[in-house]
Parts: sequence; structure tokens; C-alpha cells
Amino acid sequence: MASIEVLFNPIWIITAALAVALTACVLKSMRRGSREKKKYTPVGGTVFHMLLNFDRLHHYLTDLARKYRTFRMLNFSRCEVYTSDPANVEYILKTNFANYGRGPYHHSVLEDLLGDGIFTVDGEKWRNQRKTSSYEFSTKILRDFSSGVFRTNASKLARLVSEAVASNQTMDVQDLFMKSALDSVFKVVLGVELDSMCGTNEEGTRFSRCFDEASAITLYRYVDLPWKLKRFLNLGSEAKLRNNVKVIDEYVYKIIRSKTEQLHKSRDDWLMKKEDILSRFLENNETDPKYLKDIILSFIIAGKDTTASTLSWFFYMMCKHPHMQERIADEVVKATNVKGNPLTDELANNITEEALDKMQYLHAALTETLRLYPAVPLDGKFCFSDDTFPDGLSIRKGDTISYQPWAMGRMKFIWGEDAEDFRPERWLNENGVFQQESPFKFPAFQAGPRICLGKEFAYRQMKIFSAVLLGSFTFKLSDKQKVVKYKTMLTLHVDGGLHVQASPRWRDINP
Repeated sequence: MASIEVLFNPIWIITAALAVALTACVLKSMRRGSREKKKYTPVGGTVFHMLLNFDRLHHYLTDLARKYRTFRMLNFSRCEVYTSDPANVEYILKTNFANYGRGPYHHSVLEDLLGDGIFTVDGEKWRNQRKTSSYEFSTKILRDFSSGVFRTNASKLARLVSEAVASNQTMDVQDLFMKSALDSVFKVVLGVELDSMCGTNEEGTRFSRCFDEASAITLYRYVDLPWKLKRFLNLGSEAKLRNNVKVIDEYVYKIIRSKTEQLHKSRDDWLMKKEDILSRFLENNETDPKYLKDIILSFIIAGKDTTASTLSWFFYMMCKHPHMQERIADEVVKATNVKGNPLTDELANNITEEALDKMQYLHAALTETLRLYPAVPLDGKFCFSDDTFPDGLSIRKGDTISYQPWAMGRMKFIWGEDAEDFRPERWLNENGVFQQESPFKFPAFQAGPRICLGKEFAYRQMKIFSAVLLGSFTFKLSDKQKVVKYKTMLTLHVDGGLHVQASPRWRDINP
């Protein structure tokens, strides 16, 4: 994407602007320092360094994190503070939670895509959405409904893999996971059969494409200094974003209108079928279309991209460590108590809550994937007033504060000398039972008051999909020599997809 923005970043403008930014920040520090002595975070670089390293942004920030556990990047109007210190993360997400929110800066960046959804707002708006959503996510009816959706879509995905096996085709499993996750989240959140896996819904396919593009462009705003000017002039990436958001909004509003009309026409029957989240919101008299659209899009980006990207990286790790595939397949067979050569539908139907609880190694392997390849590799907050971190470093009002799950997973001072090794056993005790770590050491699902509401749903979906696929097939990379890289987005996608080949684990698996 950076290549299309060249006209906005000529070298002489960058050099001049950098000098201005550095001078401004230094003068600001000198003025503050003359009034009181404080220890501020060391300077790691500038927003221009981030722009130049955008395609490998998380590697760049990790290199800085190894040098400085907490550092700042200079920008025009503010400093951006990055930390990989678990004590600081706990302070931001829990101890002094009220001082660190989304704030006006993050809201301005995310608003066009996510509106006033739960990921962009603070204060009373956030509390109201959190309270309502928390209640819905805790209900047994939603848990049971979602589990059924996950099993159905896992079986459908397995049939697509089986067809690829029969025709000896290579498949992009990330694309399949994205489509199946979108189908699942649409069914759970909106009660709609999208069927993007089979491509029967053209509107759904267009929605998915626009949503991915909008997510990538939205993240690019953080390093694209003139994005507001480009939005005003409707140029370049901002013109693309506007077009994508229009498609996204129109599609979701259409579903909301349809559901609302259905509610008015058959109220009694509706009350018996309020399994999906939108139906439950409407049943509880949440009828403002924009409110519903914003919170729905937040759920979609949380439920689609995070699980699909994690499954993609998980299968990449399984291809790199084939003995782990075998161990997980054995665990699935024992947990589900299937006999002989099970068919995929039989296997899926046997994945009960009890069976999932027995899949301790699978749970550990998925968690280890999230440690090294967190679905949200970088999460930012806004500092509302001057503060001091537990490590003694001072933070200024107006600074943006980001903690770094990607970098933290690679820090030896947190995870030991083997921090960069994929080792699920680190999550198991001597009896092979999964042991949770502090969420401030492992913030893949955030922590504190903003901890992810869908954490258990995400694990359930990923375990069901993984159990069905690894219990039915073996997977290997189609090109073992190809370097697998991420694409810098709001969530951690495999750049260019993950291309694999599969073979049946049992003789009786046929398309």
C-alpha cells in the first residue's frame, strides 16, 4: 500500500517535517523539564521510521522493545509510547484503567469503519455496550447456538478440503478460514446464512472483500500523516476506504431493516427464535440502526479476523511441526471417543463441551500460537492525564500508549531463553493440564475491564475447527521454501495467504 502513497511522502518533505517534529518534541520536553524533573521514555524513532518499516512494522517495534522495554516514537502533535513490560501493561489495563482509553485520536482513526462501537468509545457509551454485550455473551442459549454453528461450518469446511484432496489441488486455508469464520460470525451475530465458503452469496463475498480492504487502510492511517487531507479531498487510500465503508454499511443496514420488519410481522414467533445476537438486541428494544450497526461491525471484526488469522498461523505451525499434528489427532480421537475411520460429520457431532475440555494439548497449541502470532499484535490507548508507569517512566497527557503482544511473545525476560520457540508444553503442568498465565504477560485477549468478551467463544470455534480438520486430514505446506510473512493490518493476516496440501487421515474420507 505504501507504494501508492509516494506522492504524499517526497524525501524533502519528510526531511523537513522530521526536523520540525523533532524540534517541537525536544522543546516541549525542555519546557516541561524546566518545571519539574521527570524521567521520560527514551526515543526509539519517529513516525517516519515506522512508515519506512510499515511492511515489517512488528519486527521493527520488537527490535526496539529488545533495546528499550518502553520507548516513544515522535510524531507531529504527540508522542507515541510503546511498552512490552507486563507491569506497565497491568497498570494501563487494570490498575489505572480510567486514565487510559481509546480517546479522541484513536476514535478519529477508527470511526469511519467501526463508528461508535465498543472498540472505539470510552465512558458511558462503552459501559452501556459492555454491560449489554456481557449479559448476552454469558447466556447458555448463545453458547449452545454458536457451538452448533461452529460444528456445522467446520463440517462444511472439511468437505471443501476433501474436494481439494480428491482433485489433488493446493488450497489457501487462510482464505477458507476467513470465509468460514465470516459465515460463523454472521450466523451467530446476525442470524444470516452468508455461505461465503461456497460463494453462493455475491453480496456477502463483496462485503468480505471490502471489510478486509477497509481494515488494512484504517491501520495505515496511523502512519499516513496526511490521511485527513486525503479524506477531505477523497484521494488515494481514503477514497478506497470511503467506497468500502459505503458497501459495508449498506449491507449491514439492510440486514437490520429485514430483522426489524420480521420482528414487527411475527412478534410471537420471533420471541421463540432469538438465538442470534441481533435478534436478542432487538428483542430488548435496542432499535437505533446506527447503534446496532456499529456494535455489529465490532463483533464481526472481533469474531472473523481474529479467529481466522489465529487458525491460519496455527496451521502454519502444524505444518512446521508435523509430530504435533499427530499428537492433536490422537487427542481428538480419544476425546470424542470415535471408533474406526470416522467421517467428518460424525467427528464434528461428537465434539461436545465435555470432549473440548479433554483437548488440553490442542488448547495449549492454540494458546502458544496466540503468544507468537497474536491476532491483534498492537493495541493502543490514549493517556488522559500526566502519569508515571510502575517502571518510573513518566507519561504525558495526550500521549498515545500502546502495548505490544507481538513483541511481548518474543521477549526472553518474559518467557525465557526459548521465547521464540513454538512449544505448547510451556502451557501444560506435569499432568498435561493447561495452565493459564497472567493476562498482563499474555495480553492476546486484553485484560482488566476491557478483557475480550468473546474469548471463550473464540477458543471454542478454533478448537472445533482444528479438531475436525486435524482429526480428518494431515496438512503440509505446498512450498516449504517460501517465506511466510504477515500483512500489516489491524489483525495479523498471513500475507498472500497460506497455501497447503492435505491428505486424508482415514481411508474412508471421500468428497
